[in-house]
Amino acid sequence: MALSIDQILKVAPVVPVMVVERIEDAVPLAKALYAGGLKVLEITLRTPCALDAITAMVEALPEDAVIGAGTIITPKDLDAAIKAGSTFLVSPGTTPALIEAAKASPVPLLAGVATPTEAMNLYVQGFTHQKFFPAEAAGGVPMLKSIGGPLPQITFCPTGGIDLAKAPSYLALPNVACVGGTWMAPKELMKAGRWDEIERLAREAASLPR
Repeated sequence: MALSIDQILKVAPVVPVMVVERIEDAVPLAKALYAGGLKVLEITLRTPCALDAITAMVEALPEDAVIGAGTIITPKDLDAAIKAGSTFLVSPGTTPALIEAAKASPVPLLAGVATPTEAMNLYVQGFTHQKFFPAEAAGGVPMLKSIGGPLPQITFCPTGGIDLAKAPSYLALPNVACVGGTWMAPKELMKAGRWDEIERLAREAASLPR
């Protein structure tokens, strides 16, 4: 049974946002993050092997792992990500074409916003859960706290510039379900194959209170 965005964002306090540059890294990376307690993984469509990485992860991980695609820009991206096996989609922003494609899609979209106006426009179209991006650059915790006053019915997953030290302040907000971040899988650790260290960082992130 497919999960809703609401259910997906409740799985763990942090969603790793991954850029997979080498296909051979895909499965060990996913297994390390999963073993550390981060079972919702976002693979960004920023590299040539991203779609293949998603498919490999879906095939290699247990059924309760939730593998999604980020950097969804166009309806074509949406279709390709679903065919690769994605069970959720994430966009940095929105366009009318993308929103219409998302409404017709069987796979839920976590659409990106940076302002109250964007959040309201998505909310009236049925998107109650949204990505706040780029979180730190767009005002961070104070901005989300301000938005929460007039728009308490919208729940956010802030992403962009958040690390282990900053995450707790976001997670303490009533309108934040979880945060997205990259800090648990630095490029240097991936290149070195330090999956044990990535698992440790994932476990640290998964233990954050919310």
